[in-house]
Amino acid sequence: MAYWLFKEEPSHYSYADLEREGRTVWDGVANNTALMHLRKVRKGDEILLYHTGNELAIVAVLRADSDPYPDPQADDPKLVVVDVVPVRRLPKPVSLQDIKADPAFADWELVRISRLSVMPVPTSLWKRILKMGGKSG
Repeated sequence: MAYWLFKEEPSHYSYADLEREGRTVWDGVANNTALMHLRKVRKGDEILLYHTGNELAIVAVLRADSDPYPDPQADDPKLVVVDVVPVRRLPKPVSLQDIKADPAFADWELVRISRLSVMPVPTSLWKRILKMGGKSG
């Protein structure tokens, strides 16, 4: 199993929306690097949801409920989507400010490439984020 971070503006689609719907198609990824990462997601992988905009924080854990497949709404065969389901909200959101203050995150894409919407999360950072957010494992 791999770990990922997906970014979304909560006014566009929030974790509360996903909880209400129970499942969604994660689409709209067009950046080449983000698409490269999205193509590597596999069913069962776990995903941190990062709310952009005014929040700038990791707020929840999602699970990939499908492997990537061609975006049915796009005419471009390079664009892929992944189905996701909610797992749990973090008891305490992990802010970008807290992440940037921790030297362990200095080389991570979230800090280095701020506009990237899909990125891998190394296991050590995954565990650290969950601990910061009040969860273990």
